[in-house]
Amino acid sequence: MREDFLHYVWQHQYFDKTDLRTAGGEEIQVLRPGHRNADAGPDFLNARLRLGEVEWNGAVEIHLRASDWPRHNHQTDPKYDQVVLHVVGSHDADVARTNGSLIPALALQPRLSPELLARYQTLVEAPAAAPLPCAPLLGLVPEITRTMMAERALLERVEQKADVIMALHRHLGQDWEATTYHALLAAFGFQKNSEPLARLAKALPLAVLRRHRHDQRQVEALLFGQAGLLVENEETAADNYIQDLRQEYDFLRHKYDLGSAALLAHEWNYLRLRPANFPPVRLGQLAGLLHARPALFDALLTARSVRALAEFFRAPVPLYWRTHFRPGRPGKVPALGKSSTDLLVTNVVVPLRVAYARHVGQPALVESSVALLSELPAEHNQYTHAYESLGFTHRTAADSQGLLALHKNYCAPRRCLHCAIGSRLVQQPRVAR
Repeated sequence: MREDFLHYVWQHQYFDKTDLRTAGGEEIQVLRPGHRNADAGPDFLNARLRLGEVEWNGAVEIHLRASDWPRHNHQTDPKYDQVVLHVVGSHDADVARTNGSLIPALALQPRLSPELLARYQTLVEAPAAAPLPCAPLLGLVPEITRTMMAERALLERVEQKADVIMALHRHLGQDWEATTYHALLAAFGFQKNSEPLARLAKALPLAVLRRHRHDQRQVEALLFGQAGLLVENEETAADNYIQDLRQEYDFLRHKYDLGSAALLAHEWNYLRLRPANFPPVRLGQLAGLLHARPALFDALLTARSVRALAEFFRAPVPLYWRTHFRPGRPGKVPALGKSSTDLLVTNVVVPLRVAYARHVGQPALVESSVALLSELPAEHNQYTHAYESLGFTHRTAADSQGLLALHKNYCAPRRCLHCAIGSRLVQQPRVAR
C-alpha cells in the first residue's frame, strides 16, 4: 500500500465508519474531510471534525505509519500544529505538536474493504513493462470516462507547456516578442539540438538581431557566427560565401561584444540525424524566418488556422542554405517539412497562445488555441500505439497529446487514483454499456 491510497480513501471517505474512534477511544464524526493541500504543510486543510463533544476545524495529516511523523520532522515544524487528526494506516506511535500536546489518531487499515484494497493493488502492482496498468480491466470502464480523461490529460499537458512559456516570459522581463524568439529557437532544435539552440538565443540577444533584420546576410552572419559554425576548415577554406559571412560576423561580434557568449562547433549534435535535420539546415531556416517575419509574436497570436501558421513557417530560406547541408558542403536541402511545422504548432504556438490568453484573461483564446491541435494529424509512436490498440480515440494531434500526457503523468508513474479511469475501477467496477 502507498500513502496516496490513504489520501484517496480519506478524501472520498471510502472506509467503514461504524463506531469510528481515535486510537485513544474518543468518538469521531467527519463533518468535512478537508481539501487537498498542494503546498508545503499538512495533507488536508480546512477539515471539520467532531471529536467527542468538541467540534474542530483544522488540518489532517496522513501517513502509512504513525511513526512517520517524527521521521518527517513534523514534531518541530509549526505548520503541523494545526493538525487536529492524524490519519494513518497503522497506529504504532503517539505523536505530538511542537508544544508537546498529543494529536488524536485514526487507524484506517482495519476499516478498509478487502475488495477495495485488492482492486487498488491490481493497478499499482501491474508489471513495470505494462504501458497501461489497467489494460485488462478497461472493458469495465465506460468509453465516455476514457474519452473525458484523455481530454483532461490533454488540457493538463497544454497548461504545463504554457507554464514553461510563462516562466520564460517572466525571465525575459515580460517581453512577449523575446519570449517567442527564445521559444522558437529552442523548438527548432527538434529535441536533439534544442539545448544548444536555447543557448544560442541567449548568446544572440533579440535586441541585437532586431537592428539587422532588414539585412538577411547580417542575420545569417550573426546566427551562424554565434553558433560557432563559421570556423575555417578544409571544407570552408575555398568557400567565398562562408568567408564573407565570417568577415561580417567578426565586425558585428566586436561591435556588440558577442564573442564570449558564442557556442563552439562541437556543441552541436549530428549523430543519428538525417541531413535535413542538421543544425546548419535549421539555422538557415531560422535565418529566413527571422529576416522575413519581423513581428513573430503578433503573427503567431493572430493566425486563424494551421494553414496560416504553416505559411508563416515557410519563409524563404537564403539560397546558400538551400544548397548546403553544412558550411562548405553542397547538397540539395529540402524545405521545412509539414511534420516539422506541425511540431512547431504543437510545442510553441499553442502553448504560447495559451500562456498569453491566461496572462490577459481571454478564455476564448485558450479554447481556440487548443482547437488548433484538432486540425493537425495524429502523432504515432510506441505510446500512442499502445493506447490506440486498447480502443482509445486517436485521430488528431489533440488525441495524441492527450494520450502522451496520460502515459507520462498517470500510467507510467502509476498514479491510478488520480486518473478518472483508475479511480472508477477502484471504486466500483462494472461492465460498461
